[in-house]
Amino acid sequence: MRTIHLVRSLACEPRTLVALALLSSLVMSACARKAQPTLAPGPAAAEAAARARVEDLVTQSGAEVGIAFRTLDGRQEWFERADEPFHAASTMKIPVMIELFRRADAGELSLDQPVTVVNEFKSLADGSPFSLGPDSDSELELYKAVGQTRTYGELCDLMIDVSSNLATNNLIELLGVGRIRATTEALGASGMNVRRGVEDNVAYRAGLNNTTTARALLVLLQAIATNRAASPESCRRMMEILERQHFNDGIPAGLPPGTLVAHKTGSITRIQHDAAIVLGDRPYVLVVLVRGIDDEKQGNALIADIARAINGAVEAR
Repeated sequence: MRTIHLVRSLACEPRTLVALALLSSLVMSACARKAQPTLAPGPAAAEAAARARVEDLVTQSGAEVGIAFRTLDGRQEWFERADEPFHAASTMKIPVMIELFRRADAGELSLDQPVTVVNEFKSLADGSPFSLGPDSDSELELYKAVGQTRTYGELCDLMIDVSSNLATNNLIELLGVGRIRATTEALGASGMNVRRGVEDNVAYRAGLNNTTTARALLVLLQAIATNRAASPESCRRMMEILERQHFNDGIPAGLPPGTLVAHKTGSITRIQHDAAIVLGDRPYVLVVLVRGIDDEKQGNALIADIARAINGAVEAR
């Protein structure tokens, strides 16, 4: 009975009915808005956000940064100062490794072949002799083996995984700078300019340095990842060597835990680099070259932050 009386009462108050109808409409509209799912930003928006984030990071750092990025499926790429030469630091060890495996493929040498370890080299600047010291190297044990033998494969492992300068100079001496340069040119990586071994201080003071561009390193790593740098078996073995890299404070530090990364780092005074093949769901090559940061940890942190932003754009696809 009360309900009937209420309806009769409302029927006599048309303005009340209009108000109730309006209130009901507002409530239903609010519920609909609340129930509507929030859509994640699309790939284009994610990529734009990543670019903006990277630009902010670089600006805040005050550093000069070269970036080369490309997914192996060719659907995404990004180049920023990618053709600007940087001191190559230890990234120049990548073409040395490629040349070694190409020579092995050609039957000119065997990776199991022993060679005598030496520690006297000639400066590119004037031919004067120089030696390397363990105090400026990241690997110490090979210095105890001078005069003894190590295989080409063992020297290559030391050159890449722990960035041994002494192993590098031995391999460059054995392979020849001219052949290494010819290989980088043949692979389309003319921006990689290997001129000499490492720790040639006379040449360094004369400005005779190994240089690279971010694009050149991307070309070399992409050639390894797609079995074009050498035979498929040799490329597979080079990937395994790069995956065993000991220094992981750059690109790997910015990626989700467990992400497999095949990469080579390089650092000298005010220089921090990392060049990587990232083997996630959508594999890609990323090269970040940094110049102008005094603190190596800060330089590596910048590289990691850039990798994190770019990886987000890849995952959004």
